[in-house]
Amino acid sequence: MLDKVLIANRGEIALRILRACKELGIKTVAAHSTADSDLLHVRLADESVCIGPHQAAQSYLNIPAIISAAEITDAVAIHPGYGFLSENADFAEQVEKSGFTFIGPDPETIRQMGDKVAAIKLMKQIGIPCVPGSNGPIDDNDAETIKLAKGIGYPVLIKAAGGGGGRGMRVVHTESHLINAIALTRSEAKAAFNNDKVYLEKYLQNPRHIEIQVLGDGKGNAIYLGERDCSIQRRHQKIIEEAPAPGITPKQREDIGELCAKACRDMKYRGAGTMEFLYEDGKFYFIEMNTRIQVEHPVTELITGIDLVKEQLRIASGEKLTLQQSDIHIKGHAIECRINAEDPRTFAPSPGTISYFHAPGGPGIRVDSHIYGSYKVPPYYDSLIAKIIAYGETREIALARMRSALDETVIEGIRTNIPLHQDILRGNSFQKGVVNIHYLEKWMNL
Repeated sequence: MLDKVLIANRGEIALRILRACKELGIKTVAAHSTADSDLLHVRLADESVCIGPHQAAQSYLNIPAIISAAEITDAVAIHPGYGFLSENADFAEQVEKSGFTFIGPDPETIRQMGDKVAAIKLMKQIGIPCVPGSNGPIDDNDAETIKLAKGIGYPVLIKAAGGGGGRGMRVVHTESHLINAIALTRSEAKAAFNNDKVYLEKYLQNPRHIEIQVLGDGKGNAIYLGERDCSIQRRHQKIIEEAPAPGITPKQREDIGELCAKACRDMKYRGAGTMEFLYEDGKFYFIEMNTRIQVEHPVTELITGIDLVKEQLRIASGEKLTLQQSDIHIKGHAIECRINAEDPRTFAPSPGTISYFHAPGGPGIRVDSHIYGSYKVPPYYDSLIAKIIAYGETREIALARMRSALDETVIEGIRTNIPLHQDILRGNSFQKGVVNIHYLEKWMNL
């Protein structure tokens, strides 16, 4: 087992990683910015190192500072969490070249999956269904591009090959707007991702967002751990997730899950990962793979009983995957609400000091959060401050428990999006489990 792990992240995921390390007897180092010296995981870690000022570019995205922190503390591995450098192949490469273990896939896998064109090409070779599209990046031949889009059928979606998190996408409904929209997307992609490659896909009208959790040990062994429904989104950012996905049959789960596990076996995938799909009219369409732990991993943990972060640590230690597909059993239902420090209607960030915090409790309730009374939410980072997860033997029980948990939660001193969650859970469509990725924005008239 790894002796000491440096946690190169902040907030709830940093605390989640620290707790998993403690369970396995692994010593921890918290790498933090000047703005985060009062974070809970910084207080609880065996050691802490300030890696720079509050600007993420000079701290959490500062590769030399993070590696130096690992060196001076004698850490043997670095866990990137999610966001920041977690899917940066250059970071993973520098970590391993410096003699440390990167807790995640090998750099080449991250690089390949980070290029959506390359990822889609690989998945097609394996036999995983993909959204009809350009089968690669489009070139500067406008006439051929117009012909291609016409063949796909409008509306089409222009996507940046290096995009992610909902960025680098533009919907085009008519031929007259196509070429200008491509130029704009290319320019934005170059600025945001340093990669101006774009490709075309058919724009599905009313899909759900379904993702498959996978685990691989890098030695050719891999399994899937069911699916999650992440269709409640705003601007492609997930707000509520649940597992299993309503309406997905055991046969559908097995069919798509086995394909995902096969892909991971073929790639010799190492660590936790997520295959993301659009699902419409009973069909799955691959869109991307996230080569890291997901924000929404707790819902999968609750319905399978598998600690995904501990599995990451075991795999990074060089252990073979001890779990077999026959060990994975889906039991019950889990729902996660992301609690953000923001106005529930305008979504404007609401940083500031939390004057009082009361976490919900009761059967089936889990709270992953780094906040506490008197904690000051900084204005510099993502607004996620807590995840409330409700588990029940049925979806109806999980929903009832989540409603109670939201009612019990008290966070004073700042605004949060709890009222938005309460409204969504009361909606008939959500209660019936028939929402798609456009539901929230239509419901809020955004």
